[in-house]
Amino acid sequence: MPLPDLISTLQALREGRADWQTVVQDAYAAAASPVCAHAFLSLNPPPTTPDPRLLQGLPVSIKDLFDVAGEVTTAGSVVLKDQAPARADAVAVARLKAAGASLMGRTNMTEFAFSGVGVNPHHSTPHNVADPHTARIPGGSSSGAAVSVASGAAFIGLGSDTGGSIRIPAALQGLVGFKNTAAKVPTQGAFPLSDTLDTVCAMTRSVRDAILAHEILSAQRVVRSHAPLSAYRLAVVPELMFDSIEPAVLQAFEAALHTLKAAGARIETLPLPALLEIAATGPLGNFSSAEAYARQHHRLAVQGDGYDPRVAQRMLRGQAMSAKDYLSLQHWRHDWIHRVDHAISGFDAVLSPTVPIVATPLAEVAPGPERDEAFFKVNALLLRNTSVVNLLDGCALSLPCQAPGQLPVGMMVWQAAGHDDTVLNISQRIEEALS
Repeated sequence: MPLPDLISTLQALREGRADWQTVVQDAYAAAASPVCAHAFLSLNPPPTTPDPRLLQGLPVSIKDLFDVAGEVTTAGSVVLKDQAPARADAVAVARLKAAGASLMGRTNMTEFAFSGVGVNPHHSTPHNVADPHTARIPGGSSSGAAVSVASGAAFIGLGSDTGGSIRIPAALQGLVGFKNTAAKVPTQGAFPLSDTLDTVCAMTRSVRDAILAHEILSAQRVVRSHAPLSAYRLAVVPELMFDSIEPAVLQAFEAALHTLKAAGARIETLPLPALLEIAATGPLGNFSSAEAYARQHHRLAVQGDGYDPRVAQRMLRGQAMSAKDYLSLQHWRHDWIHRVDHAISGFDAVLSPTVPIVATPLAEVAPGPERDEAFFKVNALLLRNTSVVNLLDGCALSLPCQAPGQLPVGMMVWQAAGHDDTVLNISQRIEEALS
């Protein structure tokens, strides 16, 4: 039976059909249960009374990337454990508090948010909630955030998305993950990975919850549309997005497209060869490695042995990137964004598989040099589709599209920068059609 979403819970509380104390107790019981093992790095005491504001004191989780006044932000690492506590809340945290959220605790994550797999050798890795029989990767980097929402512990999982860190775990655990246009939510108070690509956003259990969370985090109202699915022109891009796709993912995605077409959706194939240019930029380097290395090279030189070796390896790639290559990559991106934006401008949104694989068994990619090759292969596959939207400076939402009883598969609804409201409205119509 699906867990109740935030909107339905708030409605039940307002109408007296639910007891606030029971809702909170159930959430904290989930947080303390084995299904949530390693999801939280710390848990706060439960609130004792409801909050009169919008979220009524219901629990949300905070990725260990965000400052909370009086707490140490370690970004899933051990090399920051001796840092001074934060003096103020991150903007996103402050906005959640102002909306009446109760901060349940800090969630586990890939160290410094630098992987889509979700493995953490320092704090152990939370298991994917979707499969109670096989320990599978949670997806990352917002791994604990996803587990907190999928397990019933938190109604909103605050996280970040630099190359897919919200949408990947959402896709692998049957959640909704919305990556807004980066400029919509301030990154102040969030430990940076890439100044160029970092986005502050959240995971939820439904699209309508995603809309509410986005309104809180962005301090903006979403312009709602009740237009039917048939009112929108949607595209499917054949390039890149279906490469190396697992049969289960392809079957779920194509079945979902069939359902949407039966519901009146107008879906067309849109050739987008510009996506094939991304691989050719590899010799120049990448923004995340360059910007993470620039920020952490002193600490890497002194405390490198304390890093997750896989994270350190990716950061050190930034050492070889010259200023010329970095600027060349920025110039190429600016031109590429313009061309892709123009190519998809005739459509309201693009539909793609969020990731081309289902959640990998954890044993195949667990920490250890003998599994590094498998880890980096899985990591590259997980990040490939989602990172297109970060490179585009766009917005995207992942929502579940698999049939009941199957491992979660995500459908990504995406567009260029500034089309957040359209993506959210279309996603709500898609969710309704698929359910």
